[in-house]
Amino acid sequence: MKNLTKRAFKTELFEEFARIGKALSSGRRLELIELLAQSERTVEELAAETGMSIANASQHLQVLRSARLVDVRRQGTYAWYRLSDEHVLRLWLSLREVGEMQLAEIERIVEDFFKDRKDMEATTCEDLLKHLKTGSVVVLDVRPEQEYSAGHIRGARSIPVNELEARLKEIPKKKTIVAYCRGPYCVLADEAVAILRAKGFNALRFKGGFPDWKARGLPVERAIPP
Repeated sequence: MKNLTKRAFKTELFEEFARIGKALSSGRRLELIELLAQSERTVEELAAETGMSIANASQHLQVLRSARLVDVRRQGTYAWYRLSDEHVLRLWLSLREVGEMQLAEIERIVEDFFKDRKDMEATTCEDLLKHLKTGSVVVLDVRPEQEYSAGHIRGARSIPVNELEARLKEIPKKKTIVAYCRGPYCVLADEAVAILRAKGFNALRFKGGFPDWKARGLPVERAIPP
């Protein structure tokens, strides 16, 4: 094989890989991926969640779709977007982990925002799995019901954080309560733990989120058919 042919092969190959990097080179697109890791959504829902215009959200989704990172299905006049497969979820989680390890600025931003977390005990995947096997905890999924229905930790109860105070009677006080949400940068579990502790519950925050649990191959279930 001629060197020129080898060089052309390598150039073309790595340019294709670079399409993935280019698609991920926007904070807004990374946020869209994190949301789609919870459940599929319409452009309108994604725009509302991220504070973008529908046109801007649609443009970012088209970039992700061109790199085969998201798929779309049509239902009437609506387009529903989802991650193309589990590899995209693992790619996002790996990128997040590398960023946390290598960029001190990420740690500073997180610490500045989550000032109260130092006093809020968190549980890991390993610890939560042990507690679930013994039945010593009640796990609350405090994300929106749509996300719970698309997939949740097996045995978790759905009580969205905005309904929590009205539904406290559904939660046993004699058990430890573990609240989880979308991931380590989501505030829903923090808000839930604060509410529960103020009402006298022994409550902990799950350190990760549903995508972290799912990516590790731990037990999950759905409330709706795939």
